[in-house]
Amino acid sequence: MAGALTRYRVMAYVVGVMLLVLVFVAVPLRYAAGVPEVSAVVSPLHGFLYIVYLVAAFDLALKARFTAKGTVLVLLAGVVPFVSFWAERRVSLRVRAGQPL
Repeated sequence: MAGALTRYRVMAYVVGVMLLVLVFVAVPLRYAAGVPEVSAVVSPLHGFLYIVYLVAAFDLALKARFTAKGTVLVLLAGVVPFVSFWAERRVSLRVRAGQPL
């Protein structure tokens, strides 16, 4: 389970950073400055990485036996800025302690 947790933690941070870049850099550049190129690169990259995050989070959920509600909440954590960082910390602490999520 340690490998699944590590994969999840890495992807949570990567997706969180990419979402922040998308929301606070790419989208403002697109709509305020008229520079759509950054958004054209960051948007699909975030989408692809989010799918990898979903796979890593679902793998961890199966191995750590998350509840259905806990699984859905962890899967959705990658779509709200800053939430993936909070969720990663909470999930890591609970999985290491052997507590259900």
